[in-house]
Amino acid sequence: MQEAVFSSSVDEARATGIDRASVGATVAAWFSRTTLARTTFAKLTFTATRSLADTAFSLLFPADCRICGEPLVQASRLPVCQSCRDSVLPIQGNLCTICGERIVTFSRIELEPEPCGMCRRALPAYSRAIAYGAFESALRETVHLLKYDRVLPAADFLGAKLSTTFSQLPPLEEKRWLVIPVPLHTRKLRQRGFNQSDLIARAALKRQPVAANLNTKCLVRQRETVPQAGLTRHQRRQNIRGAFAVSDAEAVRGRDILLIDDVFTTGTTISECARVLRGAGAATVYAATVARALKADRIGMQREVREAA
Repeated sequence: MQEAVFSSSVDEARATGIDRASVGATVAAWFSRTTLARTTFAKLTFTATRSLADTAFSLLFPADCRICGEPLVQASRLPVCQSCRDSVLPIQGNLCTICGERIVTFSRIELEPEPCGMCRRALPAYSRAIAYGAFESALRETVHLLKYDRVLPAADFLGAKLSTTFSQLPPLEEKRWLVIPVPLHTRKLRQRGFNQSDLIARAALKRQPVAANLNTKCLVRQRETVPQAGLTRHQRRQNIRGAFAVSDAEAVRGRDILLIDDVFTTGTTISECARVLRGAGAATVYAATVARALKADRIGMQREVREAA
């Protein structure tokens, strides 16, 4: 009997009836299943670990949501439950293309965006003001947690919401855009310990792909004002007139300015800041706020203030 002579591994495979392609496919399938199993195991392990951590947190550090009062079941620096966070939604409806006020219409036909009647009668000093959500419910309470209860992690949550509105503005070009948080008076800043507009601005800008120049020095609040809540539009204008000044005109001359604030109520604060900045040579001024008090909401807020008094 003649013995088979194998001159190569290919001949060996042919002689033994082994198909290298089949072997390769089998090995690849095994690795694929193994990788999938490992990935699935890792995900399940992470989920289980997170669930255990959340359970331990709720047992060791029992706390309630600062908005709805329900027990917190997830570990978080912000003491607000997921349900309340998910209820913070963008403003919907037909909005003014300049000030962002909701335009009430009884027509069922969807209208093209346009300026509201007030902006058509008298253009504000700013080019456009945008806001993420209506100043109500969970968003209003979260802003208050930051400003009055010193829950600083709320700034990151609010900044994340604000950053989503920047797509409504011209592209943030690094060389021209100057981002300015609406300043507090030095006495108020010492008393509170932080400027909520500054914290929100920083949290929003860190989520942008293009860096922008943040300047907290060129616009100052040179005069203290009484709280704006409860004042009429005319009283607000009188209260805020002359409260701001530009300390570095060279920094703003010819620049596109983006003002950042927590809440846009009647727009008197933003308008006064924009007027001062334009007077110092700024090319354009835009404004972005986390929340906006819509007309019906402002009426309700004024009623609450009168009843409290």
